[in-house]
Amino acid sequence: MSAPTTVRSDGPTQEPRVWQDATRTSDDRVEHLVERMTLEEKVAQLVGVWVGADASGGGVAPHQADMTGNVPTWEHVIRDGLGQLTRPFGTAPVDPASGARSLAASQRDIVARSRFGIPAQVHEECLAGFAAWQATAYPVPLSWGASFDPALVREMARTIGGSMRAVGVHQGLAPVLDVTRDPRWGRTEETIGEDPYLVATVGASYVRGLEDAGVVATLKHFAGYAASRAGRNLAPVDLGPAAFADVVLPPFEAALRLGGARSVMHSYAAVDGVPAAADATLLTELLRETWGFEGTVVADYFGVRFLETLHRVAADRAEASRLALEAGVDVELPTVDAFGVVADAVRAGEIDELLVDRALRRVLRQKLDLGLLDADWSPDAPLAGLDDLTLDEPAARELALRLARESVVLLANGASDADGAPALPLAPSTRLAVVGPLAADPMAMLGCYSFPAHVGAQHPEVPIGIEIPTVADELRARFAEVSVHAGCGVTDPSREGFAAAIDAARDADVCVAVVGDRAGLFGRGTSGEGCDAEDLRLPGVQAELLDALLATGTPVVVVLLTGRPYALGEVAGRAAAIVQGFFPGQRGGQAVAEVLAGETNPSGRLPVSVPAHPGGQPGTYLAEPLARRTGVSSVDPTPLYPFGHGLSYTRFAWDDAHLDDATWATDGETRVRLTVRNTGERAGTDVVQLYLHDPVAQRVQPEVRLVGYARVDLGPGESADVELTLHADLTSFTGRRGVRVVEPGDVELRLARSSADVVATLAVRLTGPEREVGHGRRLVSDVVVQPSPTRSDPQEVTA
Repeated sequence: MSAPTTVRSDGPTQEPRVWQDATRTSDDRVEHLVERMTLEEKVAQLVGVWVGADASGGGVAPHQADMTGNVPTWEHVIRDGLGQLTRPFGTAPVDPASGARSLAASQRDIVARSRFGIPAQVHEECLAGFAAWQATAYPVPLSWGASFDPALVREMARTIGGSMRAVGVHQGLAPVLDVTRDPRWGRTEETIGEDPYLVATVGASYVRGLEDAGVVATLKHFAGYAASRAGRNLAPVDLGPAAFADVVLPPFEAALRLGGARSVMHSYAAVDGVPAAADATLLTELLRETWGFEGTVVADYFGVRFLETLHRVAADRAEASRLALEAGVDVELPTVDAFGVVADAVRAGEIDELLVDRALRRVLRQKLDLGLLDADWSPDAPLAGLDDLTLDEPAARELALRLARESVVLLANGASDADGAPALPLAPSTRLAVVGPLAADPMAMLGCYSFPAHVGAQHPEVPIGIEIPTVADELRARFAEVSVHAGCGVTDPSREGFAAAIDAARDADVCVAVVGDRAGLFGRGTSGEGCDAEDLRLPGVQAELLDALLATGTPVVVVLLTGRPYALGEVAGRAAAIVQGFFPGQRGGQAVAEVLAGETNPSGRLPVSVPAHPGGQPGTYLAEPLARRTGVSSVDPTPLYPFGHGLSYTRFAWDDAHLDDATWATDGETRVRLTVRNTGERAGTDVVQLYLHDPVAQRVQPEVRLVGYARVDLGPGESADVELTLHADLTSFTGRRGVRVVEPGDVELRLARSSADVVATLAVRLTGPEREVGHGRRLVSDVVVQPSPTRSDPQEVTA
């Protein structure tokens, strides 16, 4: 055990502040602190404290933690320094300027009271925007996936990060990189989709945007959390090593290598009986030694203590802390709990102080990287712009609208009358009945990590803080005759409102039925953390309301605002059209209305499959042959709408699809080319999707998996040449020996409009030796889209 070389005092030490000297190496600065800190000072840097900012701007105060039931005094919290401040803006509604003043005041106090003058690192949630009162609420990650637009997601993340830095926040707990495995899981809304390539490319772009803004991105939840048994939150995970390596891990690899994430949050999950927080193979051997990660690993909230209370692999807090530190956890969040006994456990010989020092070096190095150890760092820097501070700027709202527009998915557009014309877009003169529990509800736009749903719901006396136009509001602005009726609640079993809704539908030209979810936490919603579903029926009596509306004979356009896909088999053949939105953010009502009115041509594609039936057949399109429809089972799991599906108001022709070469070296590249042409009468966006089919492999493979995609924006009559370059590494998978390999042999590259709608199949032979590939392999395909000459006789290619 090391002994401190200086005696603790109530004020900053008088010795030279080597750690603040930017001319010295990072190692010198960090080691100088490690060698001089007392054990209590070391441990203080490894914990966060949950606080709430004072509305007066006077400071922050410790928050009552549900797990500990203990509210320490502020003086006690900071007496030895402090590692992190947890959610000063995201604990209670506070004016952003007042919150910034409170945070600055508290940072001044932390610096003044600690010997080394080290400020706290401040973290907040930012999954659907900065989770603070009056901050822009963006679409949730399922909408990011539906956009198939990583560049726009990066722009959003950079904007979110800028608003966080403006008020003194250093770290964001996002994105969620769990790959959806069972849509009954309540946190499906927080995921980007069911395909690891889509999650990897979009997620890495979010990370890059947040890091571009100078905010530490924290990858969640490492790893396996979304594969919980029966889709229940925090349930055990039964997942083989190949699926773990090929489906769960790639998004995290991409976010680290391509996005530059500087923090990782361990999962609550226990995979095959080993909790992530105690898994040294995961957090040290894989993450650090194999992947080369040098940032911090933070605990998911109370996750260290859960080793004792939920997983029962530790007898007490000391053992839980030892297991976590040994595994590679650096910081306990959200507040000091298990780590509160670490100093005593070190003195008792139960924890090696070298483990504390290892975590401390990582924490201090990150603070150094953020400039928090520099002599010129000032807690008052964010206060310079407070007079003009807004967290919901017009440019941010416009960005939220752009992403919402791109994420709306047109699932079906059937005939609205005898002549076979599509139901959408609606004619300007259409008399509308806008019906459903979400038609006039602003909360219908928000996911559970948006501030109004996550925190604001606990403060009904406080206004939402941002403008959230509803679908009904936006349709009223576009159509002369609009009647609005809820019909029922999201979960309320009452059918008293059915009659008025049905009468309104009968009297209208078209009924727009807006149904879906209410986001919440731990059973207080139908979607969100701890809000898991037993099956995939619409919540409450909404399915009954839809059935009654469809029976009226009036064309019904179904609009779903949800956090997961719901079974639509009983609706699909009867509805005039179906539109899917995944909690599209504060401007989502406008985006949906624009699609219905034809002002926006829908371009969203499904990031998750939509099932036909609500029963216990959840699954994803990454299905092996025997997981699909077979002659040896009476159950058909085929989705109603497959991954990647989405319709448009214009038509696109794909032709001249070809490979540069019919052979492909197992260590080389191949290039896929095609021409996409807009053969319709209005501008639109097509999404070219490229899937790999491996007909014979040493380990059973999914029938197809995504390996590339491209958004192609075209005006009427315009065309573009699309080129996708794939390295053979993209064909790799975990082989029989447990290592990732590129295997020679025949494969198919399928150009498709969805995972089930193949336009062209290109056969190619991988030649050369079998190759083992690791973390340095190529992770994504390169995409080039450029205008091409328009032919006079386009031929539309169909599946």
